[in-house]
Amino acid sequence: MADFLEERLPVDVRMGASYADEFNVEITQTSGGAEYRRLVHQYPVRHFTIHYTLTTADLWSRIIALYHRAYGMLAGFRVKVKDDFSTNANTAAPTAFDQPMIRLSAGVYQLQKQYGAGATPLGIGLPVRTLFKPVAGTVKVAIGVLEILNTPIVNWTVSTVTGRVTFAANKGQALTGITKAAQAVVTVGSHAFAPGEYVYLSGVSGMTEINGKRGLITAVGGSTITVAINSTGFTTYTSGGTVNTQPQSGEALTAGCEFDIPCRFNSRIDVQHVALNVREAGDIDIVELLNP
Repeated sequence: MADFLEERLPVDVRMGASYADEFNVEITQTSGGAEYRRLVHQYPVRHFTIHYTLTTADLWSRIIALYHRAYGMLAGFRVKVKDDFSTNANTAAPTAFDQPMIRLSAGVYQLQKQYGAGATPLGIGLPVRTLFKPVAGTVKVAIGVLEILNTPIVNWTVSTVTGRVTFAANKGQALTGITKAAQAVVTVGSHAFAPGEYVYLSGVSGMTEINGKRGLITAVGGSTITVAINSTGFTTYTSGGTVNTQPQSGEALTAGCEFDIPCRFNSRIDVQHVALNVREAGDIDIVELLNP
């Protein structure tokens, strides 16, 4: 696999540039005109055609320099698309509830963005762009209805190189009691839980209404944790149950972010003389990398 330059195409694409998403569809046509179509994969591949007119100094120090660092079509780089750089309505501020994440392994999830929402999709689902290159500082994560914050404790981390979200190691423990209160006090014995972590409760008898709920730990005692779940109207606890910090089966995980699209040059750059100190780079083809 070729190297990737973790830098963004260094100048804005001017008005009049074009791009299109292409899908890998195999089409076989019979002599009678019938078509047999097969979708190879559900990932769109974006193709750009861009054009620059710059002073010679700018052209060489910015565009041509990147072209050389990338060895032409060898290495990839980031591209920000002015009308598609956010998981929230393409350009709006990201929220933690924008897009579903895909589970890769225990505690590890992949950022993605679905396209084509607004009507009933095909049975194979919506097209999906894997977000390998989130912008640092923009990622937000949620489990169910709760945004999982990283203050005052780090609950998850994200790689801006791979777009993978990794949750902190699971803290799982049996519980032996739950109070009825505006914030439930859960007895767990000796523990390592800390305020700012989020726990999922399951397997409880008696107070079954609390099963499948997740809440923020707001305080801890020597053998208890206080969780931001209102259990006042729940049935009395009788026995059993566990608490876990990592996502559990059946929980919906979502995320939002700003992102760049990983690309490479798909053509050489032809430089044309326009004026004494002005050069024009003719049409430059850039193509998205599905596996950067």
